[in-house]
Amino acid sequence: MPKVSLDMPQQIVEDLKRHVGDEKKYVSLADAIRTACRKLLDQLDEIDARHGRLEE
Repeated sequence: MPKVSLDMPQQIVEDLKRHVGDEKKYVSLADAIRTACRKLLDQLDEIDARHGRLEE
């Protein structure tokens, strides 16, 4: 799996970390970011489909 490095505002990191850990929604910060990216891509696919831009 490729590794990606990025800069992110501290406030976003802190907000994400509140949802990471035992008994929380995500097991790691990376898991939270991957899930957010997947959801964004799904939303973009839906928008593209509505506008006839989705390639089969």
